[in-house]
Amino acid sequence: MEDFGFKLVAAEGAGALLISSCVRACAHTGIVVLGLNRSHAKNALNKNILKMMTKTVDALKSDKKVRTVIFRSEVPGIFCAGADLKERAKMHSSEVSSFVSKARATINEMANLPVPTIAAIDGTALGGGLELALACDIRVAASSAKMGLVETKLAIIPGAGGTQRLPRTIGVSLAKELIFSARIVDGEEAKSIGLISHVVEQNEAGDAAYRRALALAREFLPQGPVAMRVAKLAINQGMEVDLVTGLAIEEACYAQTIPTKDRIEGLLAFKEKRPPRYKGE
Repeated sequence: MEDFGFKLVAAEGAGALLISSCVRACAHTGIVVLGLNRSHAKNALNKNILKMMTKTVDALKSDKKVRTVIFRSEVPGIFCAGADLKERAKMHSSEVSSFVSKARATINEMANLPVPTIAAIDGTALGGGLELALACDIRVAASSAKMGLVETKLAIIPGAGGTQRLPRTIGVSLAKELIFSARIVDGEEAKSIGLISHVVEQNEAGDAAYRRALALAREFLPQGPVAMRVAKLAINQGMEVDLVTGLAIEEACYAQTIPTKDRIEGLLAFKEKRPPRYKGE
């Protein structure tokens, strides 16, 4: 039985974002689960959901108790269908530009969360939905899930990071092919091209990817919290520069772990042959 309790963080109009986290001392302390729940619109991203996501991500950034964040859907068979095209059709061209900028900024803030993030894709992730998943550190999908950046079918391009994160994930040539063709791939193909890290057979409950994501998050929990944060920072910043500069970034990040109490605790626990008790200090 999972030791989690759901509560509604915010709901405005036709959109809802759910947050789940461990509510008492247990083996899963520090795992936060964010779930999209807009079933009638296939979790399409509208203004309200972006507003809620921004508010939630801002809160998570400064919460030192958060160790890993999982993004999932509460709607069976759907992760996120992308932007809300019904809302988009009512927008003036200037509003469209503003909305896309907001979506890009919100997803970028997700990517910059200081802790590991995992996208659990148990259903369809198209357009902005896949861009949301691409902003996560790790992606897990059910073999039956469908994924694609399909914007060129609508005579536009991915605008919330897709043209930048997809080639960084699967390579330039293949990313171009998928975007140019607006091709949709399933979980098995997504794994074969490196779009996702893990593919799992869907279960009767329809949450196999979430279960795998939760298992991964549990693997992360025993590690030093400060080390996890600076490791992510070193990797993210290092991938954007040449190797020499990247090594300098690694050195600077390593230096942040040296004065911590956790580093001393790790050495002491090793000496005493016991599990370490890290406090993120």
